[in-house]
Amino acid sequence: MKIAHFSDLHYSPDRLDEADRCFGFAVDDAIARAAHVAVVSGDSTDHRLDAHSPALGALARQIHRLSAAMPVVMLQGTFSHEPPGTLDIFALMGSQHSVFVASRIQQVAFVGGTFVPSAGAVFSEEELPGIIAMRPEVVFTCVPTINKGQFAASVGALAAATGLGDVLGTYLAAAGQVNAKLRDAGVPTAGISHGTVNGCETEHGVTMAGFDHEFSLSALFDAQCSAFMLGHIHKSQSWERGGHRVGYAGSIGRFHYGEEGDKGYLLWEVDTYTAAMQLVPTPSRRTVCVDFDGVPDMERLARVAGECGDTFVRVRWQIDEEHRQSVDRAAIKALFANAPGLKLEPRILPVVRSRAQGISLETSVDAKLARWCELAGVDAATVVERLQMLDTGEAEAIADAIFNRLDSAPALPSLSLIDGCAPDIQGPPPMPSSPVRCEASPGTGDWLDGDLFAAA
Repeated sequence: MKIAHFSDLHYSPDRLDEADRCFGFAVDDAIARAAHVAVVSGDSTDHRLDAHSPALGALARQIHRLSAAMPVVMLQGTFSHEPPGTLDIFALMGSQHSVFVASRIQQVAFVGGTFVPSAGAVFSEEELPGIIAMRPEVVFTCVPTINKGQFAASVGALAAATGLGDVLGTYLAAAGQVNAKLRDAGVPTAGISHGTVNGCETEHGVTMAGFDHEFSLSALFDAQCSAFMLGHIHKSQSWERGGHRVGYAGSIGRFHYGEEGDKGYLLWEVDTYTAAMQLVPTPSRRTVCVDFDGVPDMERLARVAGECGDTFVRVRWQIDEEHRQSVDRAAIKALFANAPGLKLEPRILPVVRSRAQGISLETSVDAKLARWCELAGVDAATVVERLQMLDTGEAEAIADAIFNRLDSAPALPSLSLIDGCAPDIQGPPPMPSSPVRCEASPGTGDWLDGDLFAAA
């Protein structure tokens, strides 16, 4: 059984170009590779879309085109991306084959080109013999996004933080008992879900570790599925145990700056006991991130702009608050005027001003000032003297003292460079009939013959 696994399409007005280009390529490739079934494991849209939205129309056309070649299973994703009921309209868009929308926890058998769902969360003891008799090509165990608000209301807020994983683990173990019987009957099994596995990596290389994630790897392998197809994390990754595989397809395109790895869809080969997978890359957009620890280097940015071509560019820098105006944003935008996307991310470092240690412990203004002078390396006696003068003296007396000090200051030296040659400013000098020679003072020697910069 060859299954084309797509995930996290994120169709929206802002991401329509990237999403439709990449998903369109993936649909063409899956059809060309003759996949038997297509799976979309959640977050087909990025948020609520109007029925007449171009993004919703583009997604509907791709699903319709995909269903012309193979049956399609669409799983309910995150409620903030796909509000409940969003996917219901896609069940009406089948072409040669049907589109099945999995919006609740259930098992679904693919039999003769049609989907046969379980009445409850798993095929019951009464249903299972009839399903096995139909010889299904594959049975899916579907675990869409769980409404955590409703779960918290039923078990309490404290238990909800860690209880969801336990509840899902219990369900997967129960489904594993059914899947083991299907496997013994020669029926391939596969799981589909949308959530976070403890220990997985995000598209930015961050490991998701904690107690509030939906799944553990042991719980997923307990489902006894040959392949477990996951959505929600945008980085493609997989785990294997005893021939069984758990894998994220990752997002269909690159929707954020700094995302690691190739983007694409997974092409699964699933049989009764084992599964294999291959990541088929899509033509996702290229991104370039340029970081500066200080003012951006315009020469470096010019080189990047000349080499980046059809690339989305992010420029980040960090700078002190008082120097924030030194960055010419307009010049940076002009360098990347031909880039399809540019994002500027400055990080402004605030100026942190701290009080001198010990000042608050002093009891008088004089002592506080003396303490400040000590920490600042300033002569305290002079500063404290002036503080006392301002505190006790009269304004006129202080001004008179300053003027007297100025009057007693030594006179400035003559502006004339040479003694005896000062010009007469009483009137214009007479035109000499012969060259005027300025004689140096006796004993000084001819100043033109000496070294003006020689040491005395």
